[in-house]
Amino acid sequence: MFVFWYNEYGDVMDISKYLTVGALTRYLKMKFDSDTHLRKVYLKGEISNFKAHSTGHFYFSIKDETSKINAIMFASNARKLPFMPKDGMKILVVGRVSVYEATGNYQIYVEDMIEDGVGNLYVAFEQLKEKLSKEGLFDPKFKKPIPKYPERIGIITAPTGAAIRDILSTIKRRYPICETILFPSLVQGDLAKDDLVKKIEMAQNYDLDVLIVGRGGGSLEDMWPFNEECVARAIFASNVPVISAVGHEVDYTISDFVSDLRAPTPTGAAEMAVPNVTDLQEQLLQYQARMKEAMHKIVNYQKIYFESLKTSYVLKNPNAIYEPKKQQLDLTYEKLRTIILNNLEHSKNNFLILKQSSILKNPTRLYEPAIQNLKHVIEKLEMLNPLSVLGRGYTITYQDDHLVKNIEDVKVGNQLQVRMENGIITTNVLDKKGL
Repeated sequence: MFVFWYNEYGDVMDISKYLTVGALTRYLKMKFDSDTHLRKVYLKGEISNFKAHSTGHFYFSIKDETSKINAIMFASNARKLPFMPKDGMKILVVGRVSVYEATGNYQIYVEDMIEDGVGNLYVAFEQLKEKLSKEGLFDPKFKKPIPKYPERIGIITAPTGAAIRDILSTIKRRYPICETILFPSLVQGDLAKDDLVKKIEMAQNYDLDVLIVGRGGGSLEDMWPFNEECVARAIFASNVPVISAVGHEVDYTISDFVSDLRAPTPTGAAEMAVPNVTDLQEQLLQYQARMKEAMHKIVNYQKIYFESLKTSYVLKNPNAIYEPKKQQLDLTYEKLRTIILNNLEHSKNNFLILKQSSILKNPTRLYEPAIQNLKHVIEKLEMLNPLSVLGRGYTITYQDDHLVKNIEDVKVGNQLQVRMENGIITTNVLDKKGL
């Protein structure tokens, strides 16, 4: 669609080519947001016009010698800062650059911020944290439990200052029966890391239940000994459960991650290390009350049970205990007696039947069929016996114990044995004639 209008000179103008301010601003914002180089920008500069809003958001500017850019840090990220920004502070920030449509200004949305001058320490912190994490020094499976009722607690910190006073006063107030042993140590400076390691190793020989390692608040440089690798490895190697108590609640050190428990403050470490004797007394009173109530219930139950026994039918009529058993015994006796008598009667009848049987009266009838069968078999054997034919005048001829069946089996001159019914005749073959 084309829209035309005439200017003062009478020329025709195409107004469809003109953009609104909002359209241009949205176009520029789209360009900013689509540029990958602007999605994560690292800036350094000085804070000016800082304002902490009641919503928790931070509004400020970042400037250098030649330029300035507006910045905003939302509350979700601002809460994570370990310090409070202020005008004139040198900072390093990470964020994304975009356009704020309401004003058409471009600004940086800050996601993280550190004080300039500690940037190198911050990088070293992150590198060591990643290294030890990969080695498993932060793994929960290596965390030792803190005893509920410790008898002896070791404390590694500076011998003077708020930290040791807060720890000792808290333990004395909460759990005065616990013994404490102080291992005074340097907690800042170049020599602090070696001194901390020495005291951690020394504490292993004192039969401690818990070891608190820490110091009060301070700058990142002041607390740096608790970010040293040698200190972290000494804590990890400790046989005694270690509570880390370094700085304030917003301060985090490598010692916090490798310890068995992190406390937000030295006072918090003391509270985590020991129970509150007042709470224990209250708990004991509750246990005592519950025990009395439980015992009262048991006694009352036993009383009720005893009364029920006193008025029970069994105690009033003791015969009722064994009368049913006696009746059951009589029934069982009669049942067994009936079974035995029936078995005897059955055996008696069988005996009479056997007594009257023809077999007992004439026992030979048992084996007469067998005798007849034997005679029949003997007769058959006699008929098959080759010697039985000798009685009728027949003979059997042998030559060298071999039966002669054919005249061809012998030769003239051979000696033969002729068996008759009552003996054997030996003869020689003088002649033979075939049929």
